[in-house]
Amino acid sequence: MVKYYKKGNPKGRKNILRLLSFTSLIFGVSIFIYAFFPLISWQIYFAPVFANQEINAPIPKVSIVSGNTLASLISGASESLSGINYADAQNWFPGYNPKNGNLKTPIYNISIPKIGIENAEVSAKDTDLTKHLVNYGGTALPPERGNAVIFGHSTLPQLYNQKDYKTIFSYLFKLQTGDDIIVKVGNVIYNYKIESITVVDPTNTAVLEQNYGDSFLTLITCTPPGTIWKRLVVKARLTKI
Repeated sequence: MVKYYKKGNPKGRKNILRLLSFTSLIFGVSIFIYAFFPLISWQIYFAPVFANQEINAPIPKVSIVSGNTLASLISGASESLSGINYADAQNWFPGYNPKNGNLKTPIYNISIPKIGIENAEVSAKDTDLTKHLVNYGGTALPPERGNAVIFGHSTLPQLYNQKDYKTIFSYLFKLQTGDDIIVKVGNVIYNYKIESITVVDPTNTAVLEQNYGDSFLTLITCTPPGTIWKRLVVKARLTKI
């Protein structure tokens, strides 16, 4: 009986190994870009704006290359891949348990002329940020005394769509003290003027506290846009009529 032996194809195996190596490289580069591109965008787009406004930057220049900063970036990227649903406003401040929505004024609208937002819908009855802005549970409603806290999504400026609530607050970082926020409740219009702009950690729930000395409005979004690392907080006060 004659046996035949088929010679293997080493080139084929090498090609497969090269393909696997290339695929692994692309995957690794993609993860790196996903984690660090927002940081690069921060340096290009946002740092100059924050510097001009003289507010605390999300990632101070002195700590850009520190071990703590790199650990924070990796942790932030891991959290964004962890399956936590950041379309639900309840997940934005871990450890804070909001009360049920205030149904006295379930829906109202806000406009921010400086950044082109017109009659954006704000809901006080649920926490779905993909459908509208959210008046956080347990906080005041305009124009009553207290602190009405509004959450909204942001993303990289390149992906901004004025009509998409998943990107609506992408240019919030361009606001300055003295700019106006117009609130429409029913048929009545109220004007709020921005008094302060700050950046805080997600664990800092002090921005949700109530101050009944006047009527305040606080806008909150993630920053730098495209990340969940920090919270940009824009606080305004009702203008006296």
